[in-house]
Amino acid sequence: PQGIGSPSVYHAVIVIFLEFFAWGLLTAPTLVVLRETFPKHTFLMNGLIQGVKGLLSFLSAPLIGALSDVWGRKSFLLLTVFFTCAPIPLMKISPWWYFAVISVSGVFAVTFSVVFAYVADITQEHERSMAYGWVSATFAASLVISPAIGAYLGRVYGDSLVVVLATAIALLDICFILVAVPESLPEKMRPASWGAPISWEQADPFASLKKVGQDSIVLLICITVFLSYLPEAGQYSSFFLYLRQIMGFSSESVAAFIAVLGILSIIAQTIVLSLLMRSIGNKNTILLGLGFQILQLAWYGFGSEPWMMWAAGAVAAMSSITFPAVSALVSRTADADQQGVVQGMITGIRGLCNGLGPALYGFIFYIFHVELNELPMPESPSGDSVVAQYHLQQNSIIPGPPFLFGACSVLLALLVALFIPEHTNLNVRSSNWKKHCVSHGHPHSPQAPGEAKEPLLQDTNV
Repeated sequence: PQGIGSPSVYHAVIVIFLEFFAWGLLTAPTLVVLRETFPKHTFLMNGLIQGVKGLLSFLSAPLIGALSDVWGRKSFLLLTVFFTCAPIPLMKISPWWYFAVISVSGVFAVTFSVVFAYVADITQEHERSMAYGWVSATFAASLVISPAIGAYLGRVYGDSLVVVLATAIALLDICFILVAVPESLPEKMRPASWGAPISWEQADPFASLKKVGQDSIVLLICITVFLSYLPEAGQYSSFFLYLRQIMGFSSESVAAFIAVLGILSIIAQTIVLSLLMRSIGNKNTILLGLGFQILQLAWYGFGSEPWMMWAAGAVAAMSSITFPAVSALVSRTADADQQGVVQGMITGIRGLCNGLGPALYGFIFYIFHVELNELPMPESPSGDSVVAQYHLQQNSIIPGPPFLFGACSVLLALLVALFIPEHTNLNVRSSNWKKHCVSHGHPHSPQAPGEAKEPLLQDTNV
């Protein structure tokens, strides 16, 4: 088989690390290009760009997840990494094309979906939450030093060198997948040929959302994911721009903030997550993570001083344990050959949030008149840029209104998560679903009503 050694979590984390390290280098240059390209309504345009990318991700995630269950994970790792990193060299060539390609790249921006399916193929159920934690921690680790390196190189040598370096790392990631990553999906689970049919129902993201409601437990999990990730997606799309342009952080301060947050997230998603999963269980870990997220967003919303942002960032690291815990809970409901579909659906919900969240945050910033009406003044000797809008923000009752909205959304997610049972019995759930099929049937299902089929986790009809 192609690749070096047998499939392992290490292959997955290297792929994630290289991809997001390349993007981390571009943190400071992207903020500059965004401000220069859209001097008016910067937050609104940023939200629209990231929103289109997220919606396209939502539309494509179920199809890519289902195809990876048939054709294997390696080819789709290659595809998603290539198209996710395709916009990088365009930053200095044409900023307009750069932002346009970022929007379109959302069709394949579902690397995490394929990586989580890859990890599920090679881990036992009791190991999976820890493995997901390592993958999420790797994402945080890739951002520990890369923004600082990018900011330093950009200041000393110019942003062009940063773009070239990021492009080289993206190419290295692609070569690593081609040469070193072995296929994780066992041959016996794949069809004899590449001509296996993929039904429209599997590729339709809205059809998969309809299936969510057919199982009450999965419905609760998906509502929790939607309500908690909606503000998180909006926050990721605009927060560093918010720190830079509204709170008066310098490029170096933003890089340092990301580094500290990344280190704390690594600790939270490895050591702390493992301890919590063993001591208080899966569900309580999710509830604890949501509680930290509420505190973090409320602090961002009312914070008007830089030290408040730093304190809230420390709390944000603890909130990062939520998604690995949710992914582990969801993976328990899927068979070995259906992990791609399941993780594709959860990633699809996150993709929908990636579309709605940034657009919603940009719109809330816009209606509350949080705009960059003036360009930053030259940096002060202390290193912090002085922004005219910043002084207006200091006098506001709610400096960051979208973050306060996010705290309310996560509070609803916490209330929904309270109803998720700690332990699920798949046999009981399958039996209940069988009775449901017998009594109600499904006019669009190609399967006989009497057959037991796990709800929403339907895979390809191989």
